[in-house]
Amino acid sequence: MEIVFLGTSSMYPTKTRSHSAVLIKYNGHSILFDCGEGTQRQMRIFGESVMKIEAIFITHWHGDHSLGVAGILQSLTASKREKPLYIFGPIGTKKSIDCILKTYKFSPSYKIIVTESRGGLLYEGDGFKIFSMSVVHTVPTLSFYFKENDKRKINVEYVKKFGLTKHPLLGKLQNGETIEWEGKKITPEEGTKLIKGKKISYVVDTIFFDKLIEFVENSDLLICESTFEKKLEEVAKEYMHMTSYDAAKLAKESKSKKLVLTHLSQRYEKNSEEILNEAKKIFKNTILAKDFLKIKL
Repeated sequence: MEIVFLGTSSMYPTKTRSHSAVLIKYNGHSILFDCGEGTQRQMRIFGESVMKIEAIFITHWHGDHSLGVAGILQSLTASKREKPLYIFGPIGTKKSIDCILKTYKFSPSYKIIVTESRGGLLYEGDGFKIFSMSVVHTVPTLSFYFKENDKRKINVEYVKKFGLTKHPLLGKLQNGETIEWEGKKITPEEGTKLIKGKKISYVVDTIFFDKLIEFVENSDLLICESTFEKKLEEVAKEYMHMTSYDAAKLAKESKSKKLVLTHLSQRYEKNSEEILNEAKKIFKNTILAKDFLKIKL
């Protein structure tokens, strides 16, 4: 699995940071979380084709998270895409997509399947699921997490005790079924080891509140906004954003493994070390996102 940060700035793009967009590549799937201005250009610079995008998950319809949608929709038509494109977002997403199509006056060559959500399971792909939760911002907004399915690995040493090595029955055992071999039952709990799937959580444009902790719990990677440092927490509250302190607190209390700070205010264009150091005092395994940062899990 590969996570690519295509844009990491809040409100305005800067010389070094484009608008919010994160690409997850998994088993041939390309999933986009947010699509700010310039996203398709960032993808081209990175070397990723927009034609590969399977689904776009929009947290909310503020411009720094969605201005790139129109460009991608039009480019896909220009490239004569045929397979459907899935778009997920908060209440109002269908209206926003309709407005884009009417404003730019083009008819897609492919089907656009739009789903609005207030929370819950949104999408199932080959080996993964994506969930959403409504968060607290100035407009309807979602947070997301991508969860790889758990897998069962054969406990070779255990099944060998029964003289069972290569056999089609092992496939059933791996799928979580109890099997019988030479009059003896072997349960999946005994005959396999459960390998937990990776979890990537994406939280931007919200205030900190307790339900977030449960939603992102045990994330292998928590991607979280850090729009301001703690000394500007009153400004953060006014605009309903989180500080680096909030992000680190969320990572620590949710027992996440790694925190990536993103969605930075333009005031940190030249000096972002203070915001990083503030978070690391609370949650040591914290890094600062930058455009084209690539993380493999």
